[in-house]
Amino acid sequence: MPVRADDLSETAVPSPPPGLVTVGRFDQGTGYRINRPGGSDSWLFTWTTGGGGLLRQGTAETVAGPGDLVVLGPGVPHRYALRPGADHWAFWWAHCQARTSWAGWLRPYEIGDRLYAVSHTHAGVRDRVDAAFGRMIADARWAGEGAPPAEGVPGAEGVAGAGEVAVAHGTAARELALCSLEEVVLLAAARSEPRRSGVDPRIRRAEGLIAADPGARHTVRSLAERVSLSPSRFAHLFTQQLGRSPMRALLDARLLHAARLLEATDLPVERVAAASGFTSPFHFSRVFRQRYGVPPGGYRSRLRGA
Repeated sequence: MPVRADDLSETAVPSPPPGLVTVGRFDQGTGYRINRPGGSDSWLFTWTTGGGGLLRQGTAETVAGPGDLVVLGPGVPHRYALRPGADHWAFWWAHCQARTSWAGWLRPYEIGDRLYAVSHTHAGVRDRVDAAFGRMIADARWAGEGAPPAEGVPGAEGVAGAGEVAVAHGTAARELALCSLEEVVLLAAARSEPRRSGVDPRIRRAEGLIAADPGARHTVRSLAERVSLSPSRFAHLFTQQLGRSPMRALLDARLLHAARLLEATDLPVERVAAASGFTSPFHFSRVFRQRYGVPPGGYRSRLRGA
């Protein structure tokens, strides 16, 4: 995307290297602005606790206030700043590579150009999200010996104040920090996952059967039997109401399951394929590459910064 003339008046600020998990807490005043004409190589998560910010990515734009989670996907020019009229912007932020499952949780909240805005999070959830970010910055500082630094206790080592930044070093610190961020995404985004109206309960049940065990030997006939429909009627209803065929939905679920296994385990690619319902490792590698742009082994290496 070409850089506009008004972007050139601001100094471009680089994002953290894509392999790092970086978390911080800022409270910024007048004049605060960040401009990345080339976008970021990693995902950016922001959770506003006070004041307000204005975030733009590509052609999409949103205002963030207390209780709003705004996420910027990688690879799209973005800029963010204090919201006009606000006297400050207090927010947690994190740069990292998102886990595979997060994209599905965030997808209903995409405004455009990989900008996701989850607004007006329930008041009862906000304290838990704040605590999760507190754990994230504490865990990022863990050296792997003894217990991670305390969080949530005034004056304790590891408690974040405005302006503090931590980078997770070591596998344990990185994974613990990502677990806390996953809690943030799940609490904010999945707590009000839009429920499609007008979908036949039998079709919704079949969709749930696929999601619960994508590696099972599902067929149109077996799924139709589970929901008491003929195979032809089931396939027609499923495609009509969900916009994709049952077997396409099954393939999508299997590829997502495989991506999660590659991310979270050290299973050989052949076992990942089998556990995800693929009888041929060669077929698995081909369709996985078509979906994610890299073969399974390369996907795992990229996630782990190899």
